[in-house]
Amino acid sequence: MAARIFKLVILGAPASGKGTISQRIVKVFHLKHISSGDKLRQHIQNKTAVGLEAQKYINEGKLVPDEVMIKFIKCELQKVEDESWLLDGFPRTLSQAIALWELEKLDLAINLLVPYQAIIDRVKGRWVHLASGRVYNDGFNPPKVHGVDDVTGEPLIQRDDDKPEVVLKRLEQYEKMTGPVATFYREKGILKEFCGDETNVIWPKVLEWLCTRIPLHITTQEPS
Repeated sequence: MAARIFKLVILGAPASGKGTISQRIVKVFHLKHISSGDKLRQHIQNKTAVGLEAQKYINEGKLVPDEVMIKFIKCELQKVEDESWLLDGFPRTLSQAIALWELEKLDLAINLLVPYQAIIDRVKGRWVHLASGRVYNDGFNPPKVHGVDDVTGEPLIQRDDDKPEVVLKRLEQYEKMTGPVATFYREKGILKEFCGDETNVIWPKVLEWLCTRIPLHITTQEPS
């Protein structure tokens, strides 16, 4: 008998620890990790049709429209149609959530709720490798060498949009845009929310809950 295929999404504000928790989930449960940001950067670098279309909006300082993002995600999901997966970074709007539901009936939706002040304090020590999107933090995920990317050895930068006033504005925009997405999944009966100031506080709760939902995929190996 074939193992059941699980389809999950994870929601979380910028700098909420969503990327770290996503990596831990896929490692423990052997899911395919579909990070919309990483995948879109690959499309742009490879100059695919979707990548070129997205780049046009990005160059103009605009958000990539829902219809472009939906087309892009549909393409990515077709690559993993026979595997369990975790979708990270999509959907971000209600229309994206509705379109995704029409494509795939999800099993679970995780929402990370981290206080704004905790996020603002966290991003003060954040460093980014722009080419890859890899993010480090002096407080809990520092690079091996200060100011240098672990993989390429290239310089890391601290972005202007990590300033507290800019971060607060982004968080307010995120809540306005993504709040209806959480409501949508809550009404579908698949949403589970986790609260905490730190990733290492939230993660054990996420792991314990998922172990009751995805028993066929659990391993005994804890992520480091």
